[in-house]
Amino acid sequence: MTLAPETTDLKVQLRLAENWFTVCDLSQLLPGRGVAALLPDGSQAALFRDREGRLYGIDNRDPFTGAAVLSRGLTGTHRGRPFVASPLLKQRFDLETGQCLDDERVRVTPYEVRTT
Repeated sequence: MTLAPETTDLKVQLRLAENWFTVCDLSQLLPGRGVAALLPDGSQAALFRDREGRLYGIDNRDPFTGAAVLSRGLTGTHRGRPFVASPLLKQRFDLETGQCLDDERVRVTPYEVRTT
């Protein structure tokens, strides 16, 4: 989804089970940078906005270390797929599916993201 600059009053929401949860204003998501969000159950999500305005949400917990750090990782693309690399051990996670690109046995939870 590509958003025009005048749409910065939009809210970013994550789908949690059957409900949508408002996380932040779209203006708080800078392209190429992640933001951590505390969810109602006490877990965290990492949200990202790419340079084309597409939004992504995944679990913020790095499954290799247990640390809630994926929102601070570096973003990029691999074979046309958007990813974030953990700032600790550098494993890359597909931002659309949550699949680890460096170990096919590992994945993080992806979240459906929308703006309202």
